[in-house]
Amino acid sequence: MKPIVCLYCEGNDTKVAVISKEQDKLRVAKFASYDSVHPVIDIEDGITSLSIEGEGLTLEKVEKETSVSSAMTVTGAGLISAALKDFNLAKYSFLPALTEPSIYYHIFEGKKNVKNAKLTQEILNDIKESKNIYLEKDNLGYIELADKSMLSVFLSGDIPCVNLVNAIARHNGRRYYKIPTIKSAELSLAYYIAKKKKFFPDDSSLIVYIGKEYSKLIFLQGRKLKHIGGTLDIGTVNLHTYDVYFSKILLEMENGGISQLDNIIVCGEDDSENLILSFYGTFPEANVSRIDFDELNVSDLDEQSKEKLSSFTVPIAVATEYFDELDGIYSGVNLLPKYVKDEQKTFQFAWHGYAVLPLLFGTALMVTLLVLSNMRKIDALDKEIAQKTIMVNENQQILNQIQMIKTKINTFDQTQAILDTVSSGASVWSGVMAEISNFFAARKNIWLTKVAADPGNNVLLEGYALDKRVLTDFAYSINSAELKNMVFEELRDQNAYKFNIVFNLLSFPKK
Repeated sequence: MKPIVCLYCEGNDTKVAVISKEQDKLRVAKFASYDSVHPVIDIEDGITSLSIEGEGLTLEKVEKETSVSSAMTVTGAGLISAALKDFNLAKYSFLPALTEPSIYYHIFEGKKNVKNAKLTQEILNDIKESKNIYLEKDNLGYIELADKSMLSVFLSGDIPCVNLVNAIARHNGRRYYKIPTIKSAELSLAYYIAKKKKFFPDDSSLIVYIGKEYSKLIFLQGRKLKHIGGTLDIGTVNLHTYDVYFSKILLEMENGGISQLDNIIVCGEDDSENLILSFYGTFPEANVSRIDFDELNVSDLDEQSKEKLSSFTVPIAVATEYFDELDGIYSGVNLLPKYVKDEQKTFQFAWHGYAVLPLLFGTALMVTLLVLSNMRKIDALDKEIAQKTIMVNENQQILNQIQMIKTKINTFDQTQAILDTVSSGASVWSGVMAEISNFFAARKNIWLTKVAADPGNNVLLEGYALDKRVLTDFAYSINSAELKNMVFEELRDQNAYKFNIVFNLLSFPKK
């Protein structure tokens, strides 16, 4: 099978893994990681090669006697190309693995007992109605969840990870590298863990992937995907305590309808013993473990790379899913857009384009004869155009004056309507803000972070309080107000309550 280069683009962190399949085992030839927030590197003359080992950039063969220097900017494509300089990339396939926000998920709970083509169309219609997003059939994939609902996956807009592959190709003097498929990081990781762990059908399992800046929570029921939690903006570079994971896990368990956890698998940048013990303390009934990667051939890696296998769990999972698809073991989701397929064609036109090629020569000859015969007409028309141009310029000045007057007339009505709207609503808002200000002036343990209103005169208040009783008093102080949500959170060194209160402007004045 053709070897692959997996790229996992997660925020500012891009992980690269060179993997091939030999018999029944995956062989990992190289791991590399690139952080796009690193400052630009200036390289002087005399440095003939550079490489990436793990996460570090190494400059080799420096000729110290060189006196002339010229700055060269090393981009992400250049760094990755340097890390893969020992491989003939033209013989490799590139597999981008995407996560949010490059990828979107949508739960479809409509009819499932229909043919695939009709089901695809119903999912597209549901996405159009609920998210107002128009998709082509080629840009949509879906799988069945444990509760029999359908999880649809789709891409929208530009794909930075694909652009990175193209940049690597251009850096190496090629038009493109072959991209056979684009994978969802969450779906590939769920498949990989379910394949390795062999859970019981009734087991509820949680996969905790910890990245550098973001973390993922993926729930399984048996060996099928149950729920994908929202991306957590916490990782190894901004995590101060593991406790923050536990509150997020409990919230996602409630959102996914999961009552208990039988298994917890930790992977990613952190699978330390301290993390595992922390999960044992919070979920004592769950079996907490890490991934052993015993199915991989890692003889080509150095000891430092072997210690960081867990950091490259997603590229390994993508490679496992891809090779299983080639072997016919599994059928996953392929998110490769049509425009990427077209860009990878040798000739950028369809079959009927080839049929038109003979006609191009005859057309060129006919066009040449027509041009020569019309040259005389063009000379006569040029004189007439010059005269007409003077007339057009004079008329255009008159039209500009008319347009200015027209604009003033049109904008008068709009301005008047805006002034009427502002004046009618100003008194109501003044009363609202006066009531809130009076309440907050008497208390020093509550504050607002957000005030928003919708066209239906509903007002949303968000903020924090150090005492939950003051939230009840605040809600009662506003006529018809509802305390929608109150969540306990640790705010710096103090315990706080995040709240959401909704009321209608028409409920004023105060009781």
